[in-house]
Amino acid sequence: MTVTFAAIEEARRCIAGAVAVTPCIASPSLSRLTGAVIRLKLENLQHTGSFKSRGALVKLAGLTPEQRARGVVAMSAGNHAQGVAYHAQRLGIPATIVMPSFTPLAKVEGTRQYGARVILHGEGFEDATAHARRLEQEEGLTFVHPYDDPAIIAGQGTVGLELLEAAADLDVLVVPIGGGGLIAGCAIAAQHLKPGIEIIGVEAVLYPSVYRLLHHLPPDFGGPTVAEGIAVKQPGGLTLPVIEALVAEVLLVGEDEIEAAMTRLLETEKIVAEGAGAAALAAVLAHPQRFTGRTVGIVVSGGNVDMRMLSSVIMHGLVRDGRIARLRVAITDQPGLLAKVAQLIGEAAGNIVEVHHGRAFSRLSAKSAELEIIVETRGPGHVREIVNRLMAMGYTVSLLDAAESTGSF
Repeated sequence: MTVTFAAIEEARRCIAGAVAVTPCIASPSLSRLTGAVIRLKLENLQHTGSFKSRGALVKLAGLTPEQRARGVVAMSAGNHAQGVAYHAQRLGIPATIVMPSFTPLAKVEGTRQYGARVILHGEGFEDATAHARRLEQEEGLTFVHPYDDPAIIAGQGTVGLELLEAAADLDVLVVPIGGGGLIAGCAIAAQHLKPGIEIIGVEAVLYPSVYRLLHHLPPDFGGPTVAEGIAVKQPGGLTLPVIEALVAEVLLVGEDEIEAAMTRLLETEKIVAEGAGAAALAAVLAHPQRFTGRTVGIVVSGGNVDMRMLSSVIMHGLVRDGRIARLRVAITDQPGLLAKVAQLIGEAAGNIVEVHHGRAFSRLSAKSAELEIIVETRGPGHVREIVNRLMAMGYTVSLLDAAESTGSF
């Protein structure tokens, strides 16, 4: 079934008052950084933290009274689960959500708080989906697919509808791709409102399912990714033809690039984005020449990130930017030298975070020792200043990367 622009307009009427019309903001700082005019569509500000709330409501609102009474079932480890559970509770529809057994507790509890029956089943998404389908048959439930459903696609398309109405001057629209529901709906809306606008999709390099299909390459995906929201192995049968017809290009972004975009949004724009939510910005930052001089709409698709994950991403970002550095300093093993090294670093305005004093595993002589020092700095230039000060006092100093470290962090 083809999703039309009229269906997206009807979806907007359906969700009016129940789903936020999220802000579309200009970003002067990101514009300066990329050489493009950047507009951010902030779907992370939805009540459930992502755009998934849109399609979920459209699907649930279209159920018959009998279907509502029997209830719905969905498979999801995160955003789709919460979108379905939230609107099912609002509409008085019993909801069952099947989640893989590895789903983080925070996401499980976040779904339960909306009144859904949560079932943890299987070691992966395939097992969980199969179990959800069994419940569909055994209990007469309606299965709510996360992306391959006309109602879902139409609902997600309201993101593009709102974005183009708020920023009619867009030349390019950049959207993350998981199963394809968001980019398919946005592409249909955008191409109707502004024919010829360029639509760019973005996938994690570890899960390039659409990219490889479009380039006639065999499937090759897998591995842990910070962008688990778009870690999809197979796009939808309804969404792929839309992508093939309306999307100009699919760009791939690596884990470092996604993490850098998350920290950039957090520090520069004060926006909390999950990995999938930052993927579109990651592509623009990684390929600035592709967008320079153009007005670019970026969908920040969600902000549901585990706090421990976010803290790790922030720390990785500080290390990547040279604002946290690891130094290895060789000293003679005698009293007072550790204090002297610390004093020199302090005089250079470095802030010591951690010190590891190594003797047994040092590669130096028995009368020597190695200090591994984690220092907070202002950036790479400041790191060089600290190293030069230590070396000027006769110490042998090396700057370590994470793989070379022997201490804890």
